[in-house]
Amino acid sequence: MKHAAEARRVAVVVNTGSRLGAASYDQAVRRLSDSGVPVVTTEAVTEGSAMRSTLERVLAQDHDLVVVGGGDGTLSTAAGLIAGTEVTLGVLPLGTANDFARTLQVPGDLDAACRTLADGAVVDVDVGRVDGHPLLNVASVGLAVGVTEALTARLKRFFGPLAYPVATARAYRQHRPFRARLEFPDGDHAPVELSDLLQVTVGNGRYYGGGHAIAPAAGIDDHKLDVVAIVRGRMPEHVRIARRLRDGTFVEHDNVHYLTSRRLHLTTEPPSPVTVDGELVSTTPTRFAIERNALHVVVPADSTAATLDGPRA
Repeated sequence: MKHAAEARRVAVVVNTGSRLGAASYDQAVRRLSDSGVPVVTTEAVTEGSAMRSTLERVLAQDHDLVVVGGGDGTLSTAAGLIAGTEVTLGVLPLGTANDFARTLQVPGDLDAACRTLADGAVVDVDVGRVDGHPLLNVASVGLAVGVTEALTARLKRFFGPLAYPVATARAYRQHRPFRARLEFPDGDHAPVELSDLLQVTVGNGRYYGGGHAIAPAAGIDDHKLDVVAIVRGRMPEHVRIARRLRDGTFVEHDNVHYLTSRRLHLTTEPPSPVTVDGELVSTTPTRFAIERNALHVVVPADSTAATLDGPRA
């Protein structure tokens, strides 16, 4: 399928537990049907734990476009199941950060997102893997784990996107520095040993944390992972880095180590939890890899985020 309008059988699966899911479900189904999208299956998933089994059931029903509504964690689950198949993913950004949609330039407005699904283009994008788990935006060790733990559902409902800086401030006060060893199985970089770290982040897409850029040139169609390690340093350095998070130029700071690769083996001391697209899924040591052009997804016709260039790898 090269264009969204070519879809024959469409399923709509919405996580109604996401920030805007319950309020948007009926409206989304109605808007898509009114736009001529051939919706034949609809599913409202009230518990995030049921999303995987629901998607597996839907994917067994011969749909060629599966529209998924929810936050980045929901979309990451969907991408992991759809990647490598002939099914195309459609995105309804109904979460708090919606960084995957932002990377693809899918509009946050529900009506505009539905119009994109009716007349948008189909592109292929890379999918990262973190010990087998799908990676769309970023995986992190260190401060981001504390942010994820502080980012409660109540906090997200109350503050919306502003919940991220609130959670970050809470996590920073409790952070303990750590050591890391970065190894590159493809031999494109020598092993790197780092200490007194604040965070290690491995990115696949362009954005994370509600609109911060991973690096100035990061993208979800560039066939590489962006690896960023931030040394703890002093508070003035953190302030300077924070001021440059939005456009990704923080990677140029002396306290930041930045490189790109297709594969990474990360070891930390002490062993640390790993967050992937906002969910705790693993513990170091951890292996990262990129699957080139693994996922077909609908984007606005004028999106510059990716192209349909294949082949998958």
